[in-house]
Amino acid sequence: MTQVLDPFVPPGRGLYCNRTLNLRSIRAIGYDMDYTLVHYRIDEWEQRAYSHVKQKLLASGWPIEDLRFDPSLMVRGLILDLEHGDVLKANRFGYVKRAFHATTPLSFDEQRRRYARTLVDLNDDRWVFLNTLFSLSEACLYAQLVALMDDGALAGMRSYRDLYRTVRTSIDDAHMEGELKAEIIADPDRFVELDPDTPAALLDQKQAGKRLMVITNSDWLYTRHMMAYAFDRFLPGAMTWRDLFDLVIVSARKPAFFRERAPVFEVVNDAGQLQPVPRSIARNGVYVGGHARIVEEFLEVSGDQILYVGDHMYTDVSVSKNMLRWRTALILRELEQDVAAVVGFVGSQQRLTELMRRKERVEFEVSHLRLALQRIKARLPGAPKQSVAAIEANLTEHRATLAELDVEIAPLATAAGRLGNARWGLLLRAGNDKSHLARQVERYADVYTSRVSNFLFETPFVYLRAPRGTLPHDVEGSIAFPQEESE
Repeated sequence: MTQVLDPFVPPGRGLYCNRTLNLRSIRAIGYDMDYTLVHYRIDEWEQRAYSHVKQKLLASGWPIEDLRFDPSLMVRGLILDLEHGDVLKANRFGYVKRAFHATTPLSFDEQRRRYARTLVDLNDDRWVFLNTLFSLSEACLYAQLVALMDDGALAGMRSYRDLYRTVRTSIDDAHMEGELKAEIIADPDRFVELDPDTPAALLDQKQAGKRLMVITNSDWLYTRHMMAYAFDRFLPGAMTWRDLFDLVIVSARKPAFFRERAPVFEVVNDAGQLQPVPRSIARNGVYVGGHARIVEEFLEVSGDQILYVGDHMYTDVSVSKNMLRWRTALILRELEQDVAAVVGFVGSQQRLTELMRRKERVEFEVSHLRLALQRIKARLPGAPKQSVAAIEANLTEHRATLAELDVEIAPLATAAGRLGNARWGLLLRAGNDKSHLARQVERYADVYTSRVSNFLFETPFVYLRAPRGTLPHDVEGSIAFPQEESE
């Protein structure tokens, strides 16, 4: 079912609801920082992350001087197959709908041979799910290296799995060593996409009595610089970003933050000096480490009284939902591009839908003509009185009509499949079905939206109701059952 948006909400800027959420009942809202409160220019950030890893591998003697980051190669929600070195897009049931080996598309026959009997199960470590925008540079480099490995250019690499581990370790090292974040702190104008509406949205929430938190895996030095850069200029008077938040938790070690109990330390000055917190958090402030339970105890809220907003499907949304039953909102910045593409394709989509309906009617008639022919030839009781020649002539005419329809349908269907990203299509679609990412979104994100500032289009008191779930046998225009108002 299509969600109807307020006409004043720009396309792609709505709050899309999977599970009914009454914001009046939410007493505390926690936010991730990177790609959530602070959005980066994806091409710039991922280019630099790619470059850092490339330099490490060059220093190890790998012949990769000519490799370049290509942001169009990957999108969030794809799956790496570490057995075959392939990049896949699967539907919600785990069936592979598109596949590339390295950066080359698999033929239909090869894709069928490899994956016709295979279901993607993310519990199997054969598969790597691209959970976040931070995965794009990693996946791009991995796919390019697969091609080099196939050519025998990477001595010592025994398997695609070993290759991925090498790339993953190099990415982690680049982040841990702080080289990339030091570049961003030194030149935030280059990397950060400012959004003046985000502080305004949070001000509304705070004034409405919500307790606000930042819970981020970034360290204090980086968090302090990025939040001041992105927020302070847009806040009234002498107010700073620190005044918005009751708690700031840095170096949180998500997802462990939600499922383990780690010690917590208070940050006592901007230089990052720490003092241990012996038992529990006693006051608003900035803290390092800790765990979700200690946050609940301090705020005196728990479970579905807390909404957590982040961009990472696993470390932000899935774990907080599964372990603590916090309400969840997922940030999918790519939605704006996808919705814009869909809106621009409306006329063509209407024509495609009309042609497909015509094709279905003709196919239905062809099937019945074939059945009639079968019954006549078998001399079955109730066989039609028409001659075989008349039916075969009718079949020929219908098949010619189908061929004409296919000629008109093909370019429209191809264009529809390239909306959003020319290789992979729309983020939450896999052909006509929902993508594997869409399944994760439906399962774990109560709400999803393209950016935090979209909360500004709603009030902190809004009752977000999920649209009625549709079933294949539903009749268009049929009565909808009233929703339970218990969320």
